[in-house]
Amino acid sequence: MIIKTIRRRESVAFYAFTGPWLVGLVGLTLGPILASLALSFTNWNMFSPPHWVGFENYVKTFKTPMFWTALYNTAYYSVISVPLSILIALVLAVLLNQKVAARRWFRTAFYLPSTIPVVAVVMLWSWLLAPAGLFNEFLHLFGIHGPAWFVDPAWIKPGLIIMSLWGAGGGTVLFLAGLQGIPSYLYEAAELDGASSWTKFVRITMPQLSPIILFNLINGIIGAMQVFTQVYIIGTNNASTMMVPYLFEQAFQNYQMGLASATAWLLFIIIMVLTLIVLKWSSVWVYYEGERR
Repeated sequence: MIIKTIRRRESVAFYAFTGPWLVGLVGLTLGPILASLALSFTNWNMFSPPHWVGFENYVKTFKTPMFWTALYNTAYYSVISVPLSILIALVLAVLLNQKVAARRWFRTAFYLPSTIPVVAVVMLWSWLLAPAGLFNEFLHLFGIHGPAWFVDPAWIKPGLIIMSLWGAGGGTVLFLAGLQGIPSYLYEAAELDGASSWTKFVRITMPQLSPIILFNLINGIIGAMQVFTQVYIIGTNNASTMMVPYLFEQAFQNYQMGLASATAWLLFIIIMVLTLIVLKWSSVWVYYEGERR
């Protein structure tokens, strides 16, 4: 009887604590997801009742040149920004893991940029990368005439990629935690065998950090494929339109909610396929302690 009472109380506590989350999940997440799936098969301009059109929105999306332009721009941005962000975060973590003076101050300084709101970051970098901004003034010291980063169509995507590296501090914290979790006896054993610093990094550090690299890679792909705020503030054109700004334009400027929903689901499928490919590929290079191969 006492055991049943305890279990009943635990069940009540469980549902009491998870109830608000479940309500939010069903009402604010799952509901809109299912609604967007249904809307993707309709023609709806938000002012008249939607009517069923089947797969017409998907076919129309594939036939729209701007969709492919947005997909190319997003892929271009993702392929360059994600590996660079991971590389910079890893390098910073290795440096911050060394025993240097004011190490805690440097760790805080490198992490703080990732906590700044995106809008403030975009405004800051719009000033830094202006035609007469500090970045171009710095290049001018070396005799390099800097471009108009967010004005010239040829330099908008490189400018966005440079701006994306500003938030590498978040990944640095994860890598730093991983570095501090590597057992010191592995390095001591390698030193006894005469291993060089590079060999220890490749044979010990990288395999131990591979799960964190995988985590940052997947999150980086998902985040890069959904980039919106930076592009929306700077302004969209053929050179800077990404997938999410494109579907936002279809939904809230052209009032083609069905077409925008179809685009959103196509983006979801693309992200899901890329994630599954990375997870499948991870079995080749990701190492988990205690795993047998």
